[in-house]
Amino acid sequence: MSVLTEEIKKRRTFAIISHPDAGKTTLTEKLLLFGGAIHVAGAVKSNKIKKTATSDWMEIEKQRGISVATSVMAFDYDGYKINILDTPGHQDFAEDTYRTLTAVDSVIIVIDTAKGVEMQTRKLMEVCRMRKTPVIVFVNKMDREGKDPFDLLDEIESELKINVRPLSWPINIGQRFKGVYNIFENKLDLYTPNKQRVTESVEIADVNDPELDNRVGEADADKLRMDLELIEGVYPEFDVDTYLAGEIAPVFFGSALNNFGVKELLDCFCKIAPTPRPVKAVEREVKPEEEGFSGFVFKIHANMDPNHRSCIAFVKICSGKFERNVNYKHVRNNKLMRFSSPTAFMAQKKEVVDEAFAGDIVGLPDTGNFKIGDTLTGGEMLHFKGIPSFSPEMFKYIENADPMKTKQLNKGIEQLMDEGVAQVFTNQFNGRKIIGTVGQLQFEVIQYRLLHEYGAQCRWEPINLYKACWIESDDAEALQNFKRRKSQYMAVDKDGRDVFLADSGYVLMMAQQDFPKIKFHFTSEF
Repeated sequence: MSVLTEEIKKRRTFAIISHPDAGKTTLTEKLLLFGGAIHVAGAVKSNKIKKTATSDWMEIEKQRGISVATSVMAFDYDGYKINILDTPGHQDFAEDTYRTLTAVDSVIIVIDTAKGVEMQTRKLMEVCRMRKTPVIVFVNKMDREGKDPFDLLDEIESELKINVRPLSWPINIGQRFKGVYNIFENKLDLYTPNKQRVTESVEIADVNDPELDNRVGEADADKLRMDLELIEGVYPEFDVDTYLAGEIAPVFFGSALNNFGVKELLDCFCKIAPTPRPVKAVEREVKPEEEGFSGFVFKIHANMDPNHRSCIAFVKICSGKFERNVNYKHVRNNKLMRFSSPTAFMAQKKEVVDEAFAGDIVGLPDTGNFKIGDTLTGGEMLHFKGIPSFSPEMFKYIENADPMKTKQLNKGIEQLMDEGVAQVFTNQFNGRKIIGTVGQLQFEVIQYRLLHEYGAQCRWEPINLYKACWIESDDAEALQNFKRRKSQYMAVDKDGRDVFLADSGYVLMMAQQDFPKIKFHFTSEF
């Protein structure tokens, strides 16, 4: 087996997704704890311990206690090399999460036992289904009162439209929670509430072993035996290939805050999760074990280090091996670039890497050369598709509140828009800049970051718009005619493409009827 194939077999790249507050960031931290990547788990919400969560490092995240940007973390565990992408759960940042899903091979969905499946989780699951991404479900907060595990499984099946198969099972719940029985490995894990330590596990050859009664009491032991019998009867036997095809989701139970059930999840994940998969490019399908390097930019982050105005482009490696100081081709600009300090991440701590393989994610210092979706290769002309910008739903004019800082404001807007936080449109009629976002919270984040990272002040002014859509036509005359008739509503995006700003659903519908030769697009990929 070549070194390349061996390295690729070790890789596991996945995203953790969920509704806000289901415990995603806590789970990420506990996984890092097992990987030896951090030594003490910081209580995310507690102000007594001045250690905020490792993966939330932007100032605004610490103030709000939510994740607003996807962070990337890598660690080694048990001979595997694991890359986690912790995504924001808040729906205002869904765009960042959709893009992250293009860069991972599998997904762990975290569900809060009390709240069950929530709106946001459903949307993300649609993206996974569309891409046939394998999914594992982790039901969190078992030490709190919540829904009956069987009801919860039914809800997951009907809401997320995926078949499930429990690989661990809880013994009681809430105050009476005693642990989980690990079906995947036939052992019993007993629960003692402790945030820093891992609980003991007992090997049990068979559920009818009297040792079970000694450990959890007769009543709970009997109930567990009944539940397990029911599970065997109702759910299909677990089959790794069906999981890899994205048709069945294994389910684990635990409490991330108390370190419980996380190791079982991680052990099973390493064994069954997919290694890096082939990626479709426009030209052909790219396999991870190919010799030639290729990768694409799925995210750009400005100012990871506030002292240096630097941007970092996150590149997912699709094939081959990436090496430091080697010339690679930037396909869109058709020029060669080499990188002297590519980095690997541990949230904000970065270390320079000499080589990285398919499945890994590297950060490349960016001085404005990259856009989201750009391809880097060892020389072949490849274009990776499938990283969309969605049509925004909220719009505001952005105005400069401090005329002395015009330069800083323009630079800030340009960099933040390249990150894909929001989209900027320049109105062709009056030259004013309009910012379009998917959620209200983004306006606050933009204003906050412009002030704190670029020293520029902006203020928002209302504008009444319904949708922004990209337009094109094969008939140049029809396009000119449309732009003339609708001149007050025409804008261009940051790449100079024509955008029509419709101020109501009715106006949009009429425009589509009156101008049959114009094509209207609601994502930027066409």
